[in-house]
Amino acid sequence: MHNMRLARSTSWLHRFSFFTAIATLLLICSGGMVTSKGVGLAVPDWPTTFGYNMFLFPVSKWVGGILFEHTHRLIASTVGFLTIILAVWLWRVESRRWLRNLGWVALGAVIGQGVLGGLRVTMLKDEIGIFHACLAQGFFAMLIVITLATSRLWQRISAEAVPSRAARSLARAAVVTTCVIYAQLALGATMRHQHRDLAILDFPAAYGQLVPDVSAAKLAEINVWRDARALSDVTPFQIWLQMAHRFLALVIAAGVIVCLFRARATELRSTPLARFSGTWFLLLATQITLGAWVIWSNKAADIATAHVAIGAAMLAFGVTISALCLRISSIVCHPEPRRRRGTSQLQSTPAPSEEASISDVRSLTSFGMTRSTPLMSQTFNPS
Repeated sequence: MHNMRLARSTSWLHRFSFFTAIATLLLICSGGMVTSKGVGLAVPDWPTTFGYNMFLFPVSKWVGGILFEHTHRLIASTVGFLTIILAVWLWRVESRRWLRNLGWVALGAVIGQGVLGGLRVTMLKDEIGIFHACLAQGFFAMLIVITLATSRLWQRISAEAVPSRAARSLARAAVVTTCVIYAQLALGATMRHQHRDLAILDFPAAYGQLVPDVSAAKLAEINVWRDARALSDVTPFQIWLQMAHRFLALVIAAGVIVCLFRARATELRSTPLARFSGTWFLLLATQITLGAWVIWSNKAADIATAHVAIGAAMLAFGVTISALCLRISSIVCHPEPRRRRGTSQLQSTPAPSEEASISDVRSLTSFGMTRSTPLMSQTFNPS
């Protein structure tokens, strides 16, 4: 009965963690929409909203950019409240110390995220907005790990008979690709907060060339062309920033394709890793399409927000695949010890060695000789 209640509690914890992760994804989309529409300062004060308590601001005043910014704040407050519940829940029912600690780290991250969001409004610093966006993705990744670790899949994965070499090979590719995805998201946040217009307006070329010319004369010509269309001027740094974003997209594409082939190897084909890698590849194709569409639409707010959302989803799948691979590798390399029947202590079961077997045989032989010697002496004693 106790085990059934514990399993039911863990199941509800997993559902709650999943709900918190979905709410965080919605929060990231909301932040992306605020940035895409350039309404981050539609509400000039913080933590109040035009002098009102944030939660008592009249609905009739939710108009224009205020609607997007104020809604973003309310969703952020909700995610913060959910994270408090999640951290306390993990601390109360979770036996794994690393997972309890991760819950507290996630809580600290969401508090820091709220402070950064407020400082972005009060200090008017674009750099704070970049850190705000990066921390949001890191916090989302923490929630993905918590959701995964509280799932039945995490417990069931120990039964997967997967060679450690295949899992480690996929883990290396997935971890590297996931790190590059996070760097790409940080680069995208830098582009979105550094420049209100696109630095390069054509794709797949860049000002008609594979590698754009950013000499002083050519840059002056580009800015004259942009001024005629009421676009802001660009610098060589902003152009190269977008080129770096395109280059990292190619690196990520290569990494996801490598993971897809490794996950579909014979040893891993029956595991969930193959399905996750296939979904990861589909997200990659969608993300590349959206990236091109952002440029062709001159950074339309809804397309740019969808681009941010799919980027966060790609990070989530990268974290999931990496965590599962590391889980499988750790189980294969360090199998969990068995429990001795009737006790709560973990006991490892060592494999019998050849020397131990020979020693046992000798002991049994000597034991038999000792027992048989008196009988023989009694039988053949002439007295």
